[in-house]
Amino acid sequence: MTAVASLNAGSSSIKFALYTADGVAEPALLSRGKIEKIGIAPRLVAHDAGGELLHEREWPDGRDLTHDDLLEDLFNGDVHPDASQVSAVGHRVVHGGIAFAAPHLVDETLLDALDRLCPLAPLHQPHNLAAIRALWRLAPKLKQVACFDTAFHHDMPTLATRFAIPRALHDQGIRRYGFHGLSYEYVARRLAEVDPVLASGRTIVAHLGNGASLCAMHGGKSVDTTMGFTALDGLMMGTRCGNLDPGVVLHLLMQMDMDAAAVEDLLYHRSGLLGVSGISSDMRTLSADGSPEAEEAIDLFAWRVAREAGALASSLGGIDGFVFTAGIGENHAEVRSRICQRLAWLGTEIDEIANASDAPRISLPSSAVTVRIVPTDEELMIALHTLSLIGEAA
Repeated sequence: MTAVASLNAGSSSIKFALYTADGVAEPALLSRGKIEKIGIAPRLVAHDAGGELLHEREWPDGRDLTHDDLLEDLFNGDVHPDASQVSAVGHRVVHGGIAFAAPHLVDETLLDALDRLCPLAPLHQPHNLAAIRALWRLAPKLKQVACFDTAFHHDMPTLATRFAIPRALHDQGIRRYGFHGLSYEYVARRLAEVDPVLASGRTIVAHLGNGASLCAMHGGKSVDTTMGFTALDGLMMGTRCGNLDPGVVLHLLMQMDMDAAAVEDLLYHRSGLLGVSGISSDMRTLSADGSPEAEEAIDLFAWRVAREAGALASSLGGIDGFVFTAGIGENHAEVRSRICQRLAWLGTEIDEIANASDAPRISLPSSAVTVRIVPTDEELMIALHTLSLIGEAA
């Protein structure tokens, strides 16, 4: 059996999926799950392709367990009988910089280059690379593939990559990269299957979750996106501020005597939905809360999405479709409704009954813009890239 695993490692969690490619045109899901609360009280839950519980384990006294320890448990066969037969592992790596525009087999040279990009994605990149190194120690001969979130945007028009800063800084790599590329790549692929006419046109895809961004696509290719140099830019997010007047950063440093570490913590960890509401970074919690502060946070989120969508519509010269994906985009009807109401000037008319049921198409027949929900699957995209690359390397 040819089995591959997809890993998405964060600071306190590891998402995973296991696939087989034997005798099928597309990898078949065997199991998927998550290890969460790493560093506190780790908990592992895995389900099979049909959603049935395969394995569950908790470590209530496991505060000192590392990613290495937990990854070893993940591949010992308890999660799925075929987990021990994995021939390759694909990893989500958030930042590929200028150099890496396609998936890449992991070696020391690659890891050294990706280490240098950690300051550009401090919430994600170090943990992505730590998981690769952990597996290297556990299984030195296992093939590993790095799949980059920036790669989908690599060929954006040159103007979309530039900041209005000295050219020499741009040439040194201070430019707009874009993120959530694996999600956007999957959505573009899936949209071509379910609505090929729309996929060939001008579409804005909204990846709305704890991390959030928009991507303007024409013919399934990235034309513009809201995240830039780092994953801090663009939309308001769970705990990240998104687009911010750089003068605010200067004010915090120079007038409020905050150091760089304190500013980084404020903008990455204490802003966004959490900062505005003072309650939570979770949209579900805020929706249930009902307080004025929670309401303002939700409305600001929708306003920011609509505002940035208007800018991307300009980059595209108009839009034919708007696609919601990721946790909030796929599951939060009220947020979708608020966003579409603010985009009515572009021609979005949604069917509130279809929207409330999370239907694949939520726009009315009369709508000038087709509005869809396309669930994302970054793990499948990683598996496809991994199988393709190890096949070429064989």
